[in-house]
This record gives sequence, C-alpha cells and structure tokens, in this order.
Amino acid sequence: MSSDGQPDCRRRRLLFATSILGGAAGVAVAVPFVSTFEPSERAKSAGAPVEVDISGLAPGEMKTVEWRGKPVWIIRRSKEMLDSIARIADRVVDPRSERPMQPEYARNEYRSIRPEYMIAIGICTHLGCSPSEKFKAGSESGIDADWPGGFLCPCHGSMFDLAGRVFKNKPAPDNLQVPPHRYLSDGRILIGDEKQEG
Repeated sequence: MSSDGQPDCRRRRLLFATSILGGAAGVAVAVPFVSTFEPSERAKSAGAPVEVDISGLAPGEMKTVEWRGKPVWIIRRSKEMLDSIARIADRVVDPRSERPMQPEYARNEYRSIRPEYMIAIGICTHLGCSPSEKFKAGSESGIDADWPGGFLCPCHGSMFDLAGRVFKNKPAPDNLQVPPHRYLSDGRILIGDEKQEG
C-alpha cells in the first residue's frame, strides 16, 4: 500500500504479469497432455480406408494390400476361375454367403460387387492363420485331382474356393470375410469405406 492507502501500482503490475505467465505455463503444459488423447498417425492410418489401383491386374493375378493390420487379397478372376465357382456350389458350406457376417453386396455366389474381382481378408476363419493360394486346378495343385483352385490353410487344412467360400467338412466355420469396399472407378477401389458400401 502506498502512503495514501491505495494499492501499490508496481505490486498490481507484478501480480498481473505473474497471473499471465502462470496461465501461459498452464496452457503450455496442458496442450501436450491433451494431445495424448488423440490417436497417433500410425493408429489413424491402421484403420483408415486404403485406396488401391487395380488397373494393372491381369486375369488370374492377385494383389495383397494391408488394411487394419490384415492382408486383403484382390484377385482378378479369369473366365476359368469364374466357371469353377459355379460348378462347386454343392461342395461349399455357404454358397451364396447368406450368413449375416458378410456385407449385403457379398451375398451372391461370386461374393463380390463385380464378379471379375474377389476382395477378401486373407485370414482363415478358423484360428486366424493365413491360407496359401493354390490357384492351379487338379492334381497340379498338390491337393487332389478334384481340386477346383482356391486357398489352403496350412495350419489345420481348411480349404476355400476362388470366391473365398469354405468347403464342407473343414475346420473353418465361415467363408473368408469380405471387407467393406467400393469402386471409385474401373481401376480403383477403396477398402474400408464403411459409410458407402457397394
């Protein structure tokens, strides 16, 4: 207090400056702390949709991309591959993928929006192993003379056809999962876009 009973100006200014500095320090400490609640760039990219160029895939070729840490197979099926799918409907558990675990647009014998392309998560529905591609039909595949082509899980012997449908009497309970996806153009797809399936 000054001699006339009023608060000292210097003391007021010091109190004001200290308050501002304290507030700034509080914000400086809070910003990094609050930012730890945001998902990291790695976490964001792990769940983000993946855009894939499929324009260079020739009939019979497969491309693998990663989405949410899982392998996603994209196969451009040849006419022979498509024909084999129709011929073996009686040998698979869920020929038209009618179980509710699949997207609506995968509920057909080809399990796809466009029959020419198979898009599936390459993880066995039994215990999570990754099946091997065995595209060659017949005994050339190393399986048996009756083999139409598809995938063989090396862990417990589950077999899937070229639409990702599981064969009867195998350990896997369901067809390979079809991820949410849509076509951006004839040569590009977006995997993981759950808002606009189909």
